[in-house]
Amino acid sequence: MVSFASALARSRDSGGRFRANVGAMIRLVALLLLLAAPGLAQSPSQAQGKAPLPGQGTETIGPWLLSCTLDRMTDRSECRMLHSQPVQPSSAGLAALALEIADRGGRLVPVVTARDLSLEGAARGALAIAGTVQLRFPPNRLFELPCGLEGRSVVCAPRDGDLERAAAELPRADRVLVRVGGMLVPEAQAMREPVELRLSDTTAALARFRARQPEGSAPPAAPPALWDLRDMLTRLLGLLNPP
Repeated sequence: MVSFASALARSRDSGGRFRANVGAMIRLVALLLLLAAPGLAQSPSQAQGKAPLPGQGTETIGPWLLSCTLDRMTDRSECRMLHSQPVQPSSAGLAALALEIADRGGRLVPVVTARDLSLEGAARGALAIAGTVQLRFPPNRLFELPCGLEGRSVVCAPRDGDLERAAAELPRADRVLVRVGGMLVPEAQAMREPVELRLSDTTAALARFRARQPEGSAPPAAPPALWDLRDMLTRLLGLLNPP
């Protein structure tokens, strides 16, 4: 079978056809998300059986929002800490991108997410094919957050080798730069210039996060709702660009 890289290169060599192929990829991703997740048209609470924890609404700590939900099927709580300003706001066909803090290997690190994709925002799933987010806490150097699917959400998280540095730089940072890119990311989603988000009270917010969601108590990341998207994309590019 033709490799992903060679299929992509052949598609790019086709000039104008490449742009048409990217549009086809986006439509395919939206369709696959719909077929793979029957609850896609439902609200997140309906689809996942989650409800806000009684007496514990959303807390605001500086620019950070902290909220916790309870899975009524397992009685396990899950907390989310995200920046109040989106990395990219929602638009027609695209779910919003948010800066979140997540537990990865026992460390609280920044991730960029498009949560609980609905039919209206399913095109954001294109990031899971070949999308990468660049994130930087100036004046430190940037690191990359490869994107993938966790259940019905796109999550872009630091590589294992960057987790320690990301966790160490986060509490001290007063701003963060975020840029979305990738060879197959449509122009509507890619960024030429990074988005800058101001940070404050991060140490207090992280401490509150840990108080409400102790280390090791968070549910494991959900498996992807789709099959291997790279393999599927390679096959589709082969059909669109025969030898």
